[in-house]
Amino acid sequence: MRKKFAVIVAILSVFSDSTLSNSMERMLKIKDVAPYPSAEKGQVRYVIFLPVIENESNFQVELSMGKTMKVDCNSYTMGGNLESKTLQGWGYNYFVLTSVSQQVSTLMACSDNNSREKFVAIHNANRFERYNSKLPIVVYTPKDVEVRYRIWSADGTFIPVN
Repeated sequence: MRKKFAVIVAILSVFSDSTLSNSMERMLKIKDVAPYPSAEKGQVRYVIFLPVIENESNFQVELSMGKTMKVDCNSYTMGGNLESKTLQGWGYNYFVLTSVSQQVSTLMACSDNNSREKFVAIHNANRFERYNSKLPIVVYTPKDVEVRYRIWSADGTFIPVN
């Protein structure tokens, strides 16, 4: 059975409350939606606003958290704990990443001794969320962690099983 998913290249913005590169108008939107808590000391609040699209039920958002670091030819990962919490009185979910561990890697001998910058994902912090343009996706992470996402879509065709 073959599933076909297309990754939509998103011209969507992820921004942090600590970054003033986006307009104040965008920053005020999160306050207009609901009273999400401010980031605690040592944390950053990331907010993802998705545009309205047709047939949102055919789309999902994949969240990935990690760090960009210098790596060699080995495979790297990190551990962490991503908790889903509910905004009391509103019923909206948000996510808090805690307990980020040091990176671990395979121990292959690298013949080229070259290092390169690469995004190293936190293994337990990847998740899929349904696409919902009405509510932002809110994620709290330690300051040194990046949040990335991509949009998945189904082409709408079901393949019969013989």
